[in-house]
Amino acid sequence: MSLINLNKARKAKTRALKKARADTNAVSFGRTKAEKQRTQTENDRALRKIDAHKRDESP
Repeated sequence: MSLINLNKARKAKTRALKKARADTNAVSFGRTKAEKQRTQTENDRALRKIDAHKRDESP
C-alpha cells in the first residue's frame, strides 16, 4: 500500500494546468515586435483601402 500526500498531488496538478495554460498563451501572445508591427501595418493598410473606396454621402 502506497501513501500519497494529497497536498503534493493537488499542487502538482495545479502546476501542470498552469504550465499548459502558459504554453497556450506563449503561442497566442508570444510574437516578436517585428511581427506585431507587420500585423499593425497590414491592418492599417487594409483600413485605408476600405476608406478610399467609400462613397461620399452628399444629398
